[in-house]
Amino acid sequence: MPAAALKPTPLPTQSTAKRPVLLDLPYAPVEKRPLPAGRPREWYVTHNRRLKAMRLAIALLDSGVYLPNQARNERIRSTAELIGVHPPSDTTCHMVRALMRYSR
Repeated sequence: MPAAALKPTPLPTQSTAKRPVLLDLPYAPVEKRPLPAGRPREWYVTHNRRLKAMRLAIALLDSGVYLPNQARNERIRSTAELIGVHPPSDTTCHMVRALMRYSR
């Protein structure tokens, strides 16, 4: 009998689970590095906004929110509070949904 036939049926993963899986806490952010000097202020603001949006999008995906229309501003802000990030602006919330939309 082939070895592949002896493998048991895999357990449901997070993507097939009936309920969303809670985030693994504590959340440990990546070690920060200094940003390059000499750029315009707007570059730093946009850069930090993108980083925050990526962190939030990853946290939402980990918690079972897979579609942008499931990620309302309130949901994004409650996730930010859960992972210890300052509440995002409306612009950042929009960016989170855009990241979730284009990652598919």
